[in-house]
Order: sequence, then structure tokens, then C-alpha cells
Amino acid sequence: MPFAFALTAEHPTLTLPVSMLLVFGSAKLLAELFERLKQPGIVGEILAGVVVGPSVLGWIGPNENISFLGELGILFLLFRVGLEVRVQELKQVGRTGALVGVLGVAVPFIAGWALLRVWGKPQIEALFVGAALTATSVGITAQVLSTEGLLNRTASKIILTAAVIDDVLALLVLGVVSSVAGGSVNVVELAMTTAFAVGFILLIGGWGGHAARKVLPPLRERLRIGESQFALAMILLFGLAALSEKAGVAPIIGAFLAGMAMGEALPHRIHELAHGITELLVPFFLAGIGLRFNLQAFSSRSTLLLAAMVLVTAIVSKVFGCGLGTLSYGRAVALRVGFGMIPRGEFCMVVVQAGMALRAIQADTYGVVVFMAVTATLLTPPLLKLAFRGVERHRADTELSVG
Repeated sequence: MPFAFALTAEHPTLTLPVSMLLVFGSAKLLAELFERLKQPGIVGEILAGVVVGPSVLGWIGPNENISFLGELGILFLLFRVGLEVRVQELKQVGRTGALVGVLGVAVPFIAGWALLRVWGKPQIEALFVGAALTATSVGITAQVLSTEGLLNRTASKIILTAAVIDDVLALLVLGVVSSVAGGSVNVVELAMTTAFAVGFILLIGGWGGHAARKVLPPLRERLRIGESQFALAMILLFGLAALSEKAGVAPIIGAFLAGMAMGEALPHRIHELAHGITELLVPFFLAGIGLRFNLQAFSSRSTLLLAAMVLVTAIVSKVFGCGLGTLSYGRAVALRVGFGMIPRGEFCMVVVQAGMALRAIQADTYGVVVFMAVTATLLTPPLLKLAFRGVERHRADTELSVG
């Protein structure tokens, strides 16, 4: 079948190979351009989605194929990051990470709600926007830290720990807000969901590595299939991602825990295979963010002004709230953690879509939140690069003696 496509009123409907070529090729082309300009390539990959998407060229729009590849890409990204970190390292910053996670949810939620109320928006719409500002899209930060060789830094460990905490808390906030919009709050159900999610994370994080080291080597010796170690790794990756979703938290948390559990039990070859798959799929996640950007949502000056104010609120509230929890480590670490927690993404989209389904969010507010998510994500890589300027890569962390 030829690589043909049919035009629609908004953008072309492309075959899967053409869609992949267009998105992956444009993402890597702009990534190369940005790297040559001494800027993070990840920014170019996100902007590629903006350029080829509905806002500029209109060659392709958000669709199920790109969304599927992007979701798969973010799973592998967090799995690969998990392979490179150790539970004991995260435990060293556990209390700080928990504090950062709590403040990183509470401060943005209150700030977002207050801004929308002052703007004159209804109470329930303000609550949904506040909820949309809570959870960090850790995949963006993880990609930057991994690419720059910074996962061994204390700030990076705090960010990863806090991201797990704030995912659970953001889930709780969304549950409460959705219940309020529906007219009733089931406290028992929310408490059980939260307890189940926390228990799942503690169980896998605390005992997963020990279990993997005991079970994987003998099981590997008995299997006759090709690439048995890789097959086992993939089964655990998808299994924990599925269990994570059942527990009420994002599948990427399960993917991260799977990588962390198997990091010491898998040979370097499996790390390389995971890295290769990640490099293939992550551009679809990044470009997919840009594809959601739509300039048509800002037809009025009032909406444009609100979008700018929500963006500033989203950035300042995360930097202030998360940075406040790490002041004992010094201003440099606090700033790195604050910048690392800025990006919003998949959870933000879930919140506003839930609000739209409940008729609690208007179309203009939906566009404002999408604008905030895309722009905050674009700003994070250069801000992180600035915050980590002068820090040596791939060296043992020396910041742990502080605080």
C-alpha cells in the first residue's frame, strides 16, 4: 500500500509509518538543531510537535497512534531511569523528598485555586485548575537529568522521590475535587485508594530489589527462549506498570519501580537494550506534548492574559513550594529541585479532561491549562541546564554531607 494520506478539514490523516516518520524525523531534526545551538535537544523535540501540529503547519494532529507510542515511550524512560538509581540512595533523601512532594502539591493547588477565584471563575472550575497544577511530569525532568548525566546528584534523587509522593497526593486531590463536582465525597473509598497506592509503592520499593536478586538468576538459567533476561525484564516492567495503575497511581511509577528493583540484577546489555528502545519511543512522547498546543484557544486578550498568569503561578508555586522543602541542602540544591518539579504533562491532561467530562471546566480554561502544561515543559530543560551549570557529570555525589 502506498504511503498516501487523505486530507481532512483540520489536518491530514496519515498512515502509521508516515506518522512515525513525520513525528520522529522532525523531532530529531530539531533536537539536532537545538544541540548545535547549545540548547537542550528535548526542547527541540517538543517544539517539533508544535511545528508539525495544528498550531503551525497542520500536517498532523494528536491521535491514538502517537499517544500510544508516547505512553510506551514514557514507560521505558522511567524504567531506564529506575535502572540507574538505587533504593538506598533514595532512602538517604526520603524525608526531604516526602516534604518536597507534599509542599509541591499543596502550594500549587492553593495558588491555582486562588488565582482562578480572584479572576472570577466558579469555585469548582478553580478547584480543577488547582488540581491540574499539582502533579509534576517527572518524565521530562528525568530525560534531562539522564541525558546530562546528572541522575547521581542529590537534587536529582530528591526530585525522583518527591515525584512519587506528589503523584499519590495529586491522585487524592483529583479524587476529592471530582467527588465535589459530582455532589458527594466518599471518604472511605479515597482513604482506601490512597492506602493501597502507598502500600504498593512501599512494598515494591522496599522489597522489590531483594526479590529480583533472589528470583531472576535461577529463573534465567531455566529458560530456553532467546534474550530471556530481556523478556523477564519486560514482563516485570509491564506487570508492575499494570499493577501500579490498579493501585491508583500512574503506570510510570510502576515502570520506575521495576527498573529500580532490577537494576542490580540485570547485566549491562539489558540496560543498553532499554536505552535503545527509549531513544526510539521518547520523541513521540515529547512531540506529542507539542501537538496538543493550539493557538486558536487564545482568541481573546482576556484568555491570553489568564494563560500567562496561570503559567507564572504554575512555575513560581512549584519552585517556591519544592524549594522550600530543600533549603537545608542550600540554595543551589533548592533551586535545582524547584526547577526540576516545574513540568506538567499527562496528569494535567487527565485533570482537565475529567473537568470537561463533568462540565466543570469551560473550553477557554481548558486551552489555558494546556498552554501552561506545554510552555512550562518547554521552559524546564533550559532552566535545569542553568541550575546545574558547572556541576560535574557522572561523579559520586558530594552534596549528601549537607543538611
